Amino acid sequence: MFGSAVTIAALLTLIPCLTEAFVPGKEADVTKSFPTSVRLFVPAVLCVPYLLVACSSGIFHWGWLALYALLPVAVSILMLQATRVDPDQHGNWRDFLVLAILGVAVDLRWFEHAWPAHLVVFNKMLLLDAGIYGFLVIRQIDGAGFDLRLRWRDLAVGLREFAVYAPIAVALGLSIGFLHLHASWPPLRSFAEASLFTFFFIAVPEELFFRGWLQNLLERRIGRLPALLLTAALFGLSHWNKRTLHFNWRYVLLAAIAGIFYGRAWRQERRVGASAIAHASVDTVWSFWLR
Repeated sequence: MFGSAVTIAALLTLIPCLTEAFVPGKEADVTKSFPTSVRLFVPAVLCVPYLLVACSSGIFHWGWLALYALLPVAVSILMLQATRVDPDQHGNWRDFLVLAILGVAVDLRWFEHAWPAHLVVFNKMLLLDAGIYGFLVIRQIDGAGFDLRLRWRDLAVGLREFAVYAPIAVALGLSIGFLHLHASWPPLRSFAEASLFTFFFIAVPEELFFRGWLQNLLERRIGRLPALLLTAALFGLSHWNKRTLHFNWRYVLLAAIAGIFYGRAWRQERRVGASAIAHASVDTVWSFWLR
């Protein structure tokens, strides 16, 4: 069981993400009347979840507290500068720098040592919060599609892309030895719980990053198809070190192909919910029957 400090930290971590997901634009509306200096330093409060967890776990370190306070502020400053020099949102080098820093920090697990091993998900979610504040509150990037008030159309598009990708993935994955069939049928409750966890804590953060922000911005620089393919390739490469100590080319290949279908789901109506449904469906089926 988690203690009260961890529970409060989890709520504080989820509030920025869930507010933007279910009441899009609310945070921007609330903060737009703030002085610029205040708007820029608001995300420093993202250090509070670390403070609560670290103190309750006996692993507090001033350096980590400073990181979780100052990194979100640095993101906000860069996003404000990008807004001023690129008001038409064609994609500025600052946008891609922030994406690179956040993406590599998560992928290489730079900051996970700040957390107890069973609570490292806090790192990913806090960096996501920093990105949400920077891109959606300060930069107010158009067309990200971060709206989790799901529609039937999101389900239809997401499951369509899953259905098209699944036979390709199964045939290729079995042939290269990455996938392995399992005949057991999980309890319905376990499958439902895994689906929800995967959707909210794996699919949504990754789809917002890769499709809502990266593919979205790349489309403005290099066009729809090149952006789709480049984002899918980068998504695949982000899996190079998963489940292995070496370059996992099989995982990279399957993930890159999956990224094409996730990207198609997102760009259909520019909805993160649709691509997250496709993503979560793939990951859940894989974890229960093909891992």
